[in-house]
Amino acid sequence: MITLNDYLYSGDTVLRILQKYSSDLELEAAAAGNEIDLVHCSFLNQIKDMLEHNDFLTAQSQKIREFYMHMAKEYPFLAFTFKGRIKSLIRAEEKFNGYIVEYIYDYYGKYHRFPDTEEIKSRLDCFRDLIAYRIVISIPKCHLQEGQSREDEEIRYLYEIANMLPGFMEQRGFRAESAKGVKESLSDRMEAAVRPYYRDYISDEGEYGYRSLHITFYDDTAKCFMEVQLRTKAMDDNAEIGPANHLGYEKRQENERARRDVIPEGECSCFDEAYERGMRLQQLALNRLDVNMFSAVNNSLINDGCGLYRGRLILPYEHLSRFQNDLT
Repeated sequence: MITLNDYLYSGDTVLRILQKYSSDLELEAAAAGNEIDLVHCSFLNQIKDMLEHNDFLTAQSQKIREFYMHMAKEYPFLAFTFKGRIKSLIRAEEKFNGYIVEYIYDYYGKYHRFPDTEEIKSRLDCFRDLIAYRIVISIPKCHLQEGQSREDEEIRYLYEIANMLPGFMEQRGFRAESAKGVKESLSDRMEAAVRPYYRDYISDEGEYGYRSLHITFYDDTAKCFMEVQLRTKAMDDNAEIGPANHLGYEKRQENERARRDVIPEGECSCFDEAYERGMRLQQLALNRLDVNMFSAVNNSLINDGCGLYRGRLILPYEHLSRFQNDLT
């Protein structure tokens, strides 16, 4: 069985690793008639195309920048940041195999049989966040009137921005995707016209107090999906350094994907292979890897210049609020 781990010690670039891994996996899958691994190859090729042919990012970022400029004009009293990233190769590989493990494990536990190939393939048609942008807003205290709640005011503006975003982006070649009823907004601040597109973790907060608004767009020019998240600074703090922080989230996912107590080993090759690939990635000693533009002292002290582990940053914009007396 071919795994990503086999390609992380030769000093290659991330792009070359993707090319080799995908090519070898495709040959093995074709020889074995493994349809799930062929889907896996298509997934890897999506990432490869983003890294290899990334001219579209310039145009995409410019359109995102137009929304940034619009916000700077409409909300000069707000401070906000726009961030963007391409999901890291290791994280993407973990997620792909993790989806297989979680789906088969839960399916088997519920029906006491394994899903067929088509059912598994349909579960894997759900990756919409290989490219993601995040908008984080904050109201400086100097802009609050006496008695105003900072949280209430920031949430009010966050929904106002969320209501505006789909129409603004659609005029620039992006198509908002239905959230298919997942975390549909319960807030009366969300306009009915945009409600079907958002997963609202504010009106119905997630585990460990995670709060955010998520929307997915399809970029008709680049022919790819992208996710946009909207948060207040307090929400972002909770997600980055609080109880809902991503490191803790990933650790909980690792624990979920390490389950196999109810799955007899050798009974489902698709589960076994995805489980093994996931476990090998969890056990990586990052300081032993030899990947161009990547180095690590341990699994915490990492200098990732290629998007192998932490993801590749593609958009840092900041807007600092004006002082109160600058406003007219």
